[in-house]
Amino acid sequence: MNKKRILVAPLNWGLGHATRCIPIINALENNGFEPILASDGVALALLKKEFPHLTALELPSYKIQYAQNGAHFKWKMLRQIPNMVEAVRHERKTVEKYIQQYDIHGIISDNRLGVHSKKTPSVFITHQLNVLTGNTSWITTKIHQLYIRKFDNCWVPDVAGKPNLSGKLGHLRRTNLNLKYIGPLSRLNKNDLEEIYDLMVILSGPEPQRTLLEEKLRLELKSYNGSILFVRGVIEEEQKSSKRFNVTCYNFMNSAELETALNQSKMVLSRSGYTTIMDLAKLGKKAFFIPTPGQYEQEYLAKKLKKKGVAPSSKQSDFKAEHLLQTDLYQGMKNINCEEPNWEELFNLF
Repeated sequence: MNKKRILVAPLNWGLGHATRCIPIINALENNGFEPILASDGVALALLKKEFPHLTALELPSYKIQYAQNGAHFKWKMLRQIPNMVEAVRHERKTVEKYIQQYDIHGIISDNRLGVHSKKTPSVFITHQLNVLTGNTSWITTKIHQLYIRKFDNCWVPDVAGKPNLSGKLGHLRRTNLNLKYIGPLSRLNKNDLEEIYDLMVILSGPEPQRTLLEEKLRLELKSYNGSILFVRGVIEEEQKSSKRFNVTCYNFMNSAELETALNQSKMVLSRSGYTTIMDLAKLGKKAFFIPTPGQYEQEYLAKKLKKKGVAPSSKQSDFKAEHLLQTDLYQGMKNINCEEPNWEELFNLF
């Protein structure tokens, strides 16, 4: 019997959208489906390394560029909207071609707005039902929800009630969107391992901000006395590692390596991206967050966790190594939902 083929297409915006699709891809295989991977750039490169046995297809790039100055983030993003709309149109045509060529029976799109079809059951994954952009939040939210309506279902990787991880990003007071809260998604598991790193630094996100943070941390952490594991989040053909004094550095790690390293680390320093927050919550880690400058979503999540006494944070420009001492005053990340999603019920759509 031929397996139904499901197109899984995460947005190439850092690595978070791709990594949170990993448990979905595993669940599809475990439930008798054949996942087909589709993305572009580093997101596609990561999935190809995680699933070398699966078919991987190229999708048009949104060509999203970050501002070097965080204060200009919103306006640079708004100026790119016409290019993004054109990319979404191109994306839709490409998806229709792939549906015919590969006999696709279903679509799971993680924030790729054009990856859907009237011919094929289509799911949209997002934790941003409200898209925060300051005084333009109302229009960016409205536009985003218009795109969500084109899909049969919208899966929100969080719990419906409280406590939850996404706060007002993933929860609406009232809506007629076809929402399904599937619980936080993480490719990682908590293991009882000996802690050998005092600090694990995880870098991710689009350029140039990823590199700017790396340069900032390399300078600031020279005064840090403990052992440091540095994962740069640069996906390359070969994994590279180096060790100098108290710092061990990798260009990237696969899921199994990252799981081991996180379980061996006392504390984590990272962006406050939602996928990272889901991973650290599942592992129950102490964390310090530096949100991407100008990115309202990450700034909101960092402030939310700080206010609730979960994890401290700092602006990128203000960060100093001694700020890490604050983590002892916070309770650390907590897993709010240990239950596995009901994949069989969710996949009934296909």
